[in-house]
Amino acid sequence: MAWVYLFVAGILEAGWATAMKYSEGFTRLWPSVATIVMMVGSTWLLALALKHLPLGTAYGIWTGIGTVGAAVVGILAMGDSASPVRILCILLIVAGIAGLKLTS
Repeated sequence: MAWVYLFVAGILEAGWATAMKYSEGFTRLWPSVATIVMMVGSTWLLALALKHLPLGTAYGIWTGIGTVGAAVVGILAMGDSASPVRILCILLIVAGIAGLKLTS
């Protein structure tokens, strides 16, 4: 169950980063509320996962999922660059996530 908690926590991390962008510096109410709710949920689920997983592995995977998720949302929904080098870097993060999972 710890891995499920960690995966959902990572998805929520990407979600709160996206919501924060839409909050326009916490000047828009509902995106700001969504940001805070997802931050709390993400951190809580990470804490649950940390009961059973090594810190370095869990934290690395949590931030990696959040980073990749936010980057993909940025590319698909916000017009961020999708240059080959950027895509390669995202794939390297995914490889790092997989490596941490496989060695835990």
